[in-house]
Amino acid sequence: MRTIKLSDITLRQAAQSRAFSISFKERIEIARSLDRLHVDTIELPAIQDPKADVLANKTIASVVGSAALSATCGMTEESVEQAWESVKGAKKPVLHVMAPVSAIQMEYQCHKKAPAMLELVRTLVAKARYYTEAVEFSAVDATRAERPFLYEVIGAAIAAGAAQVTVCDSAGVMTPGEWSTFLGEIYDNVPALRKVELGVEISDMLKMSVASAAAAVEAGADAVKVSIAAMDCPGLVDWAAFVGVKGDEAGIAANLRTTELTRSAKQIQWLLQSERSAGSPFDNGVSSEVAGICLSAEDGISELVTAVHQLGYDLSEEDAAKVYEAFQAVAAKKHFVGSRELEAIIASAALQVPSTYRIADYVITNGGSIGAMANLTLEKDGEKMNSVANGDGPVDAAFLAIEQAIGHHYELDDFQIQTVTEGREAMGSALVKLRAGGKLYSGSGLSTDIIGASIRAYISARNKIVYEEV
Repeated sequence: MRTIKLSDITLRQAAQSRAFSISFKERIEIARSLDRLHVDTIELPAIQDPKADVLANKTIASVVGSAALSATCGMTEESVEQAWESVKGAKKPVLHVMAPVSAIQMEYQCHKKAPAMLELVRTLVAKARYYTEAVEFSAVDATRAERPFLYEVIGAAIAAGAAQVTVCDSAGVMTPGEWSTFLGEIYDNVPALRKVELGVEISDMLKMSVASAAAAVEAGADAVKVSIAAMDCPGLVDWAAFVGVKGDEAGIAANLRTTELTRSAKQIQWLLQSERSAGSPFDNGVSSEVAGICLSAEDGISELVTAVHQLGYDLSEEDAAKVYEAFQAVAAKKHFVGSRELEAIIASAALQVPSTYRIADYVITNGGSIGAMANLTLEKDGEKMNSVANGDGPVDAAFLAIEQAIGHHYELDDFQIQTVTEGREAMGSALVKLRAGGKLYSGSGLSTDIIGASIRAYISARNKIVYEEV
């Protein structure tokens, strides 16, 4: 019985497609879900934004336990080094070199001819091998490549240190019956291929990707690229169904936890397709779900810092000391301090900065038959900035008005409101978490008007961003 390895490319493909909207927080949650399902490899996209993407990869590396974490390299040696730095903290880091090998893709994507591409593949794979033995080379658009060149480039990648080679039917032109001949010819012309793992990445253009993957496995493939979401490749759920029905007969198995597969697939599909409503400051992934943190007065600063990192913050030593001091004051009065209390402590104690932006005035209108509208005036360096915005609700409209006034949209990582005191004049507390350059900033606001508290919390977080950008 052969165990076929499964590499999930959901995160890699989602970053390249305009059809999906995915936030920092959702990347982490999707990676967690895939790791719980026991996929063999989770593939990450090539780094586009050095700050945000590197931080996201490092965060994912810290939460993924059983799965290998594959970082896609760019087309330069510097990108290989950057990819390695982002995942080297993972338990099973992998570097993935992807290069087009068909004449049309080499010219269109890289403006290179075959000899130059061959040399580039040698260089990139060798650079990746310098950092780790776990190096994968993917021959993109392999089914449309000139066969002699395909054999040569695969051989060169193996000689340079690739431990896995993946051939990609990027155009989706190959039928299941053609895969056996195709892979047989590669094995015959590249004997070294039998010493490494062979993977396949198959487009679902002809709606036969699972059948094609099954044919490729029968012809000797060791790994299959899949996606838990509906993308242009074999679906993880569909492949699991195939193995469940035909696995014994075909002599193949997978390490998946199939009992959780359908539920996780629906959840991830919802995350990927739940689009931000037009003109709304709320991104996907804003929810009240928080990490399971429980601290007591007996916990030291090291436990506190670990919990702070778990929430996604990267504090300086000075801010960590301030947060710990504030935490001790709260913990002395409570049996335990949970995630929400710790978030509030961070927002109020860490990175206290001058108020670059101040709230001059605001008017919020909202009713059963009247849409929410915010008329807001901010002040910066003595200059007033006014903005009017409509929204799905009063907070939505207020945040959108702030964005329009400052001329910038930030990823809203989380938003929480709660009452602090009781009675008709009860005080309301709001917490806003914004993400800028991959880093998390939190702001808190307090007011008898919960909308006012929310506005103050957003401005507080924005002021921290401005302070660090200067």
